Amino acid sequence: MSLETQLLEAREAYHNLLTGQAVVRIQRDGKTVEFSQASKKDLAAYIASLESQLGGAGRRRRPARFIL
Repeated sequence: MSLETQLLEAREAYHNLLTGQAVVRIQRDGKTVEFSQASKKDLAAYIASLESQLGGAGRRRRPARFIL
């Protein structure tokens, strides 16, 4: 499974947790991993790790501010 596919799957799982699904399952390193509401931080860290491996793909930046 490509890193892009893993990232998409992880983001979808995170979205499902945020919208009320109690438990989500994803494939990670060839194993099925289960995340619950209590482990949202672990899933967010996994997403950040995948984004980092992809060179920051999908990472959101703050809007630019101009100081006068």
